[in-house]
Amino acid sequence: MILYGLAVSSASYRVRIALALKGLTVTTVCKQLSANEHRLQDYLRINPQGFVPALVLDDGMVLTQSMAIMEYLNEAYPTPPLLPKDLVARARVRAMAQVIACDIHPLNNLRVLRYLEGELLHDKTARDAWYSHWVQAGFAALEGLLSRESGESLCCFGDAPTLADVCLVPQMFNARRFSVNLIAYPRLARIDAHCRELAAFVGAAPERQES
Repeated sequence: MILYGLAVSSASYRVRIALALKGLTVTTVCKQLSANEHRLQDYLRINPQGFVPALVLDDGMVLTQSMAIMEYLNEAYPTPPLLPKDLVARARVRAMAQVIACDIHPLNNLRVLRYLEGELLHDKTARDAWYSHWVQAGFAALEGLLSRESGESLCCFGDAPTLADVCLVPQMFNARRFSVNLIAYPRLARIDAHCRELAAFVGAAPERQES
């Protein structure tokens, strides 16, 4: 398999973690979004949307969108599972993952930040304020969801990583990159710190990737 991505792309980071948790080795190809390499025709033939990540399977089929890729990996390689067996718990894990993937991340990805600066003429201070506002709104919701859980589990749902943790850690990484104040989210910080010590998360970290 070949994974097209970018070290600091949170969506690519998610997929790297999922692959590592499943014990899968892939060839990685870095696409520099800042240089618009994802908009070149050679990559658009792989993913017409021009986004990363894209995962090319052994048979040449291409999967796009990080959540869809991770669901595929979880079904194709069921051990260890990234979703609980209980139906309600599965829905709750997916909900938390989607708070990040659907509500926080789309408002803060590179194309949105570029549009704020280039088309709407916002300066860096305004851009970063936009970023911080939406991250904090999403994190406040996540902190509230976690407060409903009983006990102090190591991960978002129990003591083993799920899709929720796989999405959380990259989003926390990006929040720190933009100097977002995270003091109001102690549960998220505790879980993030634990997961970042796990081998799969360590190996998938942006600083461990070749640029």
